[in-house]
Amino acid sequence: MILRHFYHNDLAQASYLVGCAATGEALIVDPNRDAQQYIDLAEREGLTITKITETHIHADYVSGARELAVRTGATLYLSKEGTDDWQYGFANDSGAVLIGEGDTIWVGNIKVDVMHTPGHTPEHISFLVTDTAGADKPMGIFTGDFVFVGDVGRPDLLEKAAGFANTMEDGGRQLFKSLERFKKLDDYVQIWPGHGAGSPCGKALGAVPQSTVGYERLFNWAFQIATEDEFVKAVLEDQPEPPVYFAQMKHVNKVGPALTGDLGTPVKKSVTDINAALTAQQPIADLRSPETYAEGHVPGTINIPYAKGFVIWAGWLLPYDRPFHVIADEQQIAEITHELRMIGLDTLENYWTPDVIDQWKSAGNELGAITQVTVDQLDNIAEYQVVDVRGAAEHADGHIPGSQNIPVGYVGDKLSEIPTDRPAVFQCQTGRRSAMAASVAAAHGRTDIYNLVGGFSAWEESGRPVETSREPVTAAS
Repeated sequence: MILRHFYHNDLAQASYLVGCAATGEALIVDPNRDAQQYIDLAEREGLTITKITETHIHADYVSGARELAVRTGATLYLSKEGTDDWQYGFANDSGAVLIGEGDTIWVGNIKVDVMHTPGHTPEHISFLVTDTAGADKPMGIFTGDFVFVGDVGRPDLLEKAAGFANTMEDGGRQLFKSLERFKKLDDYVQIWPGHGAGSPCGKALGAVPQSTVGYERLFNWAFQIATEDEFVKAVLEDQPEPPVYFAQMKHVNKVGPALTGDLGTPVKKSVTDINAALTAQQPIADLRSPETYAEGHVPGTINIPYAKGFVIWAGWLLPYDRPFHVIADEQQIAEITHELRMIGLDTLENYWTPDVIDQWKSAGNELGAITQVTVDQLDNIAEYQVVDVRGAAEHADGHIPGSQNIPVGYVGDKLSEIPTDRPAVFQCQTGRRSAMAASVAAAHGRTDIYNLVGGFSAWEESGRPVETSREPVTAAS
């Protein structure tokens, strides 16, 4: 058996190749939209991709299953489990084989048994892998978003992200029952999950790429809870805010993603085209560093630094229903376009290079700027409205007294909730998320805004007072 692991760092997303050396066949599990990487690796290994599958309808990236099948001629294997409202809309047109509990996919001598593991989503399946050339029991299991290293899949996304009301508690109960089955697997069975640390698909994902059933049974928090009611309460508590683009991904992956070969290429524009884009309410994302952006930028643009986490923040802040544009280094445009398409942001239309900032100023236009402040400049904190743009759980654990919690992805929609009788200081943990939030506020016309350098970490390290919203834990009597 040949097993290969693929990992997209920004999405913290894993996919896999399982190949049979004897027959030269290969199966791809949970591919993302970068189809070429799987084709290239299979070729290097002397394998032919004959089968493609995925564990569920993904919410956090565009599935590459359909595209890879078109490019390779491989057969798609898609879940038939779940409710009538949540089935693959493109399965018939793609000639997909529908699979569920008890079914088996053969990849040469590799036996892949399907296990229905609902909870994260109703249609979720996992795959037990046995190398029959030398064993009669499974070596490992592809768990997708069911079991992670140190965590389990969140059951609230259908309700919070996709709008399916009153589903998250039922999802939690389904997840508990799925875990009860999972516990019965042998300790030595390896776990190959669909995500790692940094993914919003859970709240405590580990950074190592794989684990075992026995290890997770001992140390994963979810396996330490004995009753269903306690588990449901715990798994729904303190889940991070789901990025707004998750709803779009659920829809795209259900009906079938567009093929990347049908998409266009961004066009370089001149400084004279900027006003037209802004007037048409087509967002322009300035991808330079927060520090450089704060010193001078074209008013009306927003700042999404092209750095770690770029893709997820782009999904929070850029639209799916109209064109958008970027300011970025020309040599990075192809890579940026590729990364944006990983989450279905396919409407990147134009771009400008960073020298457009100087051109804008030379044309007689004023540059925008965002003032950076330190904790030492906020001794009179009551004179400001502090806006904490971290997640609700982070804010509850400890925050600047009197701060208002609006996670960064919601700032644009909730600007009217921020008082205007005093300047607003945007703050996160270190200053990066708040820099993006301040840029969004500025793009919407708010001028009396500041970004707190070093964020809550600097505030806490300075010894200044901290509030918490957590209820105190009392010792059991």
